[in-house]
Amino acid sequence: MADTTEGADFDERRWRAEHRYRAVLEVLDGASVTQVARQYGASRHPVHEWMKRFEAEGVEGLVERSRRPKTSPTRLPAEVEALICELRRDHPRWGPRRIAHELARQRVGAGARQDHGLPGPGA
Repeated sequence: MADTTEGADFDERRWRAEHRYRAVLEVLDGASVTQVARQYGASRHPVHEWMKRFEAEGVEGLVERSRRPKTSPTRLPAEVEALICELRRDHPRWGPRRIAHELARQRVGAGARQDHGLPGPGA
């Protein structure tokens, strides 16, 4: 009866949701947020957040959410990343300035330098 990491992760998420649900129920039954927060080892802010999420989404709102960003607006296009990796492999001694210079010389990702804080060719 081997327990997989995924299964253990699911059990942990379910346990946390139940834990939050109990806290929310206590507040709804009349206990103060401060008292419930102290009892459940949390500060008042998360308890208020659980209350809002419970009111908006029900029990499903209490399940732990991913913290991964939905977008990465500063990420370089895949083609530029691949070119940088190729330049690093071909010229291991080149640093960021030289690579930025070469990219500018090849007119690759003209906006990428400014958007990502890479130094310009004259830097």
